[in-house]
Amino acid sequence: MLNRLIHTVWEPVEILASSLRSRRGLDILLLFGIFGFLFGFLQVGQEWTAFMRPQFEIDLSPWALPRYTFYTMTRGLLAYLLSLGFTFVYAYWVAKDERSEKFLIPLLDILQSIPTLSFLLPLLLAFVQLFPNNNIGLELTAIITIFTSQVWNMTFDLYYSLKTVPPDLSEVGRVFRFNWYQRFKWIELPYGATGLAWNSMLSMAGGWFFLMVIETIRLGNNDYRLPGLGSYMVAAVEQGNRSAIVLGLLATFAMVIFLDQILWRPIVVWTQRFDTDASSNRSFQQHWFLTILKESSLVRSIEKWRKEASLRRLLQQPLDQIPSIRYENFMRFMEQVGPKLSFFFLTAIVIIIGIGSVKIVRLLAPLTSQDWLLLLKADAMTLGRVVISTLLGLLWALPVGLMIGLSPRVLKVFQPVVQIVASFPSSMLFPIMIAFFAYLQISLSIGSILLMLLATQWYILFNVIAGASMIPSELREASAAFNMNRWQTFKSLYFPSILPHLVTGCLTAAGAAWNASIVCEYVTLQNQQISTFGLGSVLSLAGANGNGSQLAAATLVLATTVVLFNRLVWKRLYELAETRYSLIK
Repeated sequence: MLNRLIHTVWEPVEILASSLRSRRGLDILLLFGIFGFLFGFLQVGQEWTAFMRPQFEIDLSPWALPRYTFYTMTRGLLAYLLSLGFTFVYAYWVAKDERSEKFLIPLLDILQSIPTLSFLLPLLLAFVQLFPNNNIGLELTAIITIFTSQVWNMTFDLYYSLKTVPPDLSEVGRVFRFNWYQRFKWIELPYGATGLAWNSMLSMAGGWFFLMVIETIRLGNNDYRLPGLGSYMVAAVEQGNRSAIVLGLLATFAMVIFLDQILWRPIVVWTQRFDTDASSNRSFQQHWFLTILKESSLVRSIEKWRKEASLRRLLQQPLDQIPSIRYENFMRFMEQVGPKLSFFFLTAIVIIIGIGSVKIVRLLAPLTSQDWLLLLKADAMTLGRVVISTLLGLLWALPVGLMIGLSPRVLKVFQPVVQIVASFPSSMLFPIMIAFFAYLQISLSIGSILLMLLATQWYILFNVIAGASMIPSELREASAAFNMNRWQTFKSLYFPSILPHLVTGCLTAAGAAWNASIVCEYVTLQNQQISTFGLGSVLSLAGANGNGSQLAAATLVLATTVVLFNRLVWKRLYELAETRYSLIK
């Protein structure tokens, strides 16, 4: 039904695209889109540089929704670009430097385990003091906070892709004498492109999940709300405006579909060129937006002008200043200074962490043993909910992900549906879910597990789909030739092939569940607070009351639990995937 709805919504667009096959029509369509985005970015710039308002009233009229939707989408996209840059640098650094890897991977575990609220309040106080007269500080706070809910699973996925590049691909780089940048560009990044694309969609969805918290910050008498879909939905829920709630959900759904069609679907289709399965007979998917870009004379003219300009610059330069020569000299220089830069940045990170640790110790000094005992009990409750929600997600996401990833026909049908449903911020459905729990007389202690499941299950599903779609077809044909039944094929082929992706999905799902506990164990509905005992509710209450000591202590307990669980469980599973169940060694 949902697939039919998506097809109905986008059928007029595809008809319009097919009717504009003339290059002039395609150029006009692209120009309208470009000028529309430029106008939107001008509006965003005016909002950023406007004077900070002591009180901000959210306009619940339908006419405000397009503007609010564009504001929210811009914050998410800027945060994603920041996450992508961080992923490339951090994942490559950790994968290539064994000395830094021993320290930076546990640090990544800790950063992933720190809840969004723990980043939000310090960032807000810092940026508001840096930019006291305009909204730049508030916008940077929102963008960086969204970044902290996006970046970790992307970084983990690319890191493990870099660590598991098949030996035959690495041998190609050695034969052609690739330098470090060429290996990354032509071998390592293409190999990890599929998983990174799927995890990028999940990252964007993770950012949307905390919209209602990020865009509606209030500390005491200070109102730091930002215009956007999250603040619109909070205002609609607080006022009990059902029509505004429905309009907000529809606007969110429209934004998700727009990004799916303009950004994520084209990226997934584009990553097909990096398919490492040479014997695969699968037919490559096409997309209407990529077709428009390929057939547009405007895009072709820009590309032709770029190539001609590059050729002119090359011909006008002396032989000893040819870019390729300077490029090789720069690459050799970077290979020489790379270890020194790595040591310098690693030392800087250790010093910053040391200074921060001293301040945290001072902040924790007022807490008593009873306070710590209460936090440990709350931690145990939330840990149980996280494990149960991850297992529930695994039960259905593993078979469904294999079914979708192993069949190009099924993948083509269900991929857009999965992308759109997964990208929708499930936190906006929490008011409806809470009302449903109240009707069935389900306590939030149990209901919070289902709320966590809404936020975490897609991490497992997307990683299983990505892993299953990369299984070589000759191995599947060999299993069929030996007349292996489904269980034998799963045990001997499917499970070993997807295990690294499956562990990544479970790890990030568990991390997302810990993070989601803030809004799952402490829910505000029509100015009424509904909570259940757990570390997430402790964090939410500490943030609402401005209790820095309790907030720091709860964050420390949460981070310690996540790191220990990752070391004792996920790390061992990764080692198992790289040794006993590896298909590339």
